[in-house]
Amino acid sequence: MSNVQKNNEAVNIKGSKFMYVWMFLATAGFLIACLFLIINGFKFDSKYSILYLVGGFIFTPFYLYLTLWHLPGLRPGKVLLTIVPGENGTVISKKGTVLIKNIRNIDMVRNPLNLINDIVIETFDDKKVKFRTYNLLDDTEYQVIVDRYIFPFMTENARKVWDRKINLELLRKEENYERQEQKFD
Repeated sequence: MSNVQKNNEAVNIKGSKFMYVWMFLATAGFLIACLFLIINGFKFDSKYSILYLVGGFIFTPFYLYLTLWHLPGLRPGKVLLTIVPGENGTVISKKGTVLIKNIRNIDMVRNPLNLINDIVIETFDDKKVKFRTYNLLDDTEYQVIVDRYIFPFMTENARKVWDRKINLELLRKEENYERQEQKFD
């Protein structure tokens, strides 16, 4: 489960330690594997040496690009977003602040250029605010966070849109989460 910390009335959302390790191993591990392929390819002691070199030189820039995009998220203790629940609640990040009452639609979208999941919030005044997660939030964790801290304070139409997106039965099985009927305590 993600690292959720409550300070007074604010809720800080951080990535889980498992996802930090997973993302570090994925980004750094693939770079190390590419370097391993290049080094063993230059030895020319195998009939596959040319394939090692080609694969290493093709994939190294790609994985270096992904690693550079993910580095800001790998800072330990990074707060991905802050939620202040309540009737006048907000969702806060370095990219911007959105009133919960102003949320029309909220979704997690994968950016095709850097393969990082972003939480995209569409507001009633036709603005889109993106919150970068650096793939440190799992899809089900994201759904539980939105359902627990944002859903109770959204407008009725936004709640209906959110209810169509999630499967509460699946969240009950995977995350052992049940929606509370009362407001945030």
